Amino acid sequence: MSLPDTSILRKPAEPATRVVPDRRRHNRVAVVLLGRFMRESKHEYPCKLIDCSVGGATLMAPAEPDMGERIIAYFDQLGGLEGHVVRTFTGGFAMQFNITPHKREKLAASLMFLMNRNENPGIEGRRHERIVIKSNTQNLTLAEGLTIACEVADMSISGASVLTPARPELGTLIKLGNLNARVVRHHERGIALEFVDLQNPNALRRYFG
Repeated sequence: MSLPDTSILRKPAEPATRVVPDRRRHNRVAVVLLGRFMRESKHEYPCKLIDCSVGGATLMAPAEPDMGERIIAYFDQLGGLEGHVVRTFTGGFAMQFNITPHKREKLAASLMFLMNRNENPGIEGRRHERIVIKSNTQNLTLAEGLTIACEVADMSISGASVLTPARPELGTLIKLGNLNARVVRHHERGIALEFVDLQNPNALRRYFG
């Protein structure tokens, strides 16, 4: 007498346990900064940075953007940071950056500075010292090639604040004199610019002297 086939009663083999890698590839720095962010609708809102890495950040904000929405956040100490929303929660959201390797290096240096400042409170809080210039009237060349006069309110090796009625979109590449810059913020009297490359302070004084 043959034995019945019991293969269909056998418990299927357990799948091998999978090790889920940590999705956070970069170490976060706990740093609190006040700033603003712009949604795809071009509306701006205040925000507060809670933590940040070269790959992304967590922000508290009164407006909750949509998952996957493109965001541009601006902080005086870090400049403009572009990315998209990867997580939302009550009172805020997390974003993943979409920035160039050059910008990533600058962000890493700024975060290191902020970490050192927290450990040594006597360190000057401003990311780059303002440079005193004599001539504050310059030409501003917009993306469409239009050149208009503007007044430089203040300047550092990483950027400048200019007084102008022009309001180019955030992230737009323009020129201040012969310096390539990117628009990172609008303010009541003009726009804030971040230079594409860090400038030599002596060269800036000579150029704007």
